Amino acid sequence: MTLTQLRYIVAIADAGLNITLAADNVHATQSGISKQLKQLEGELGFQVFTRRGKSLDAITPAGAQVLERARSILHEARNIRALAANLREEAHGELSVATTHTQARFVLPEAIARLKQHYPELGVHIRPQGEGRIISLFESGEVDLVLVSTSGQPPEGGIAVPLFRWYRRAIVPLGHPLAKLGRPLRIQDLAEYPLVSYESSLQPESSLRRSFAAAGLVPRIACTSVDADLIKTYVLAGLGVGILAEMAVGAADARELVTLDIDDLLPVCTSWLVLRRDHVLRSYVAQLARLVAPQIDEAELRRVVAGHAEPHWPEPPLWNELPQRGVRRTTSRAA
Repeated sequence: MTLTQLRYIVAIADAGLNITLAADNVHATQSGISKQLKQLEGELGFQVFTRRGKSLDAITPAGAQVLERARSILHEARNIRALAANLREEAHGELSVATTHTQARFVLPEAIARLKQHYPELGVHIRPQGEGRIISLFESGEVDLVLVSTSGQPPEGGIAVPLFRWYRRAIVPLGHPLAKLGRPLRIQDLAEYPLVSYESSLQPESSLRRSFAAAGLVPRIACTSVDADLIKTYVLAGLGVGILAEMAVGAADARELVTLDIDDLLPVCTSWLVLRRDHVLRSYVAQLARLVAPQIDEAELRRVVAGHAEPHWPEPPLWNELPQRGVRRTTSRAA
């Protein structure tokens, strides 16, 4: 029995018993996987999968038990490799991150650039996704970690580490009536205009809709996008009032847009780093967490991820309280 054989049967199970797809996923040949499966079943003395003609049909009861233990063995093998790489202080590896377009565009670039200074041979793969897709990529093992935001409970599926909190901003073109109110915005003011916001605003449970509902109102969503820059584009095109994350608003936007403070109208959001449980944390992952959120204690992070301690994370700071972030707060109350 070999680790390769165990990896192949897990790949087959994860591919829905499609050997061709499993072979593609593990960069092997279909004939090679079939041969290793036959050898493993010969050694075990029973079938892991039942057959229907030349195709695999189902996982046998005995096979299910084998697969459960195979996953555990492969998990620990990955931990041993990660531990050895950390002890050797290896500077190379592959890191795949799923996150929203806003986090990828406005939060990660500086952190990734600084990370690459310490790990120049590290390959970093950023996969911007809609919010509904991010956690599923993590759970399927297609990415190593995710950076996602919520306005309520922590995301599920792994260890959620709070990084920072942030508010949303309203944006309007220069000369817009909301920019001339001379008083703080009320949610009733926003209800008078069509809105341009993130795709998540379409969901019935979105915090935007809940905030409007609490005031007996329904938001008029004119246009949505996963990309903050596109939201700005459509606001300038006259489609409505933009609602987007504060880190997506920069000083250059003031040439065409007025940014309005709506901290009191919508709940604060928290950005989370989601990591796998019971893992040996690669050094570059721990450093990335610290680069994004300096308040994180690296030793505690390693203990929690390894399953040796319960998390007691510090209160995440506001985005504009992070080092060198305060300059990004270029907002005003309607005046």
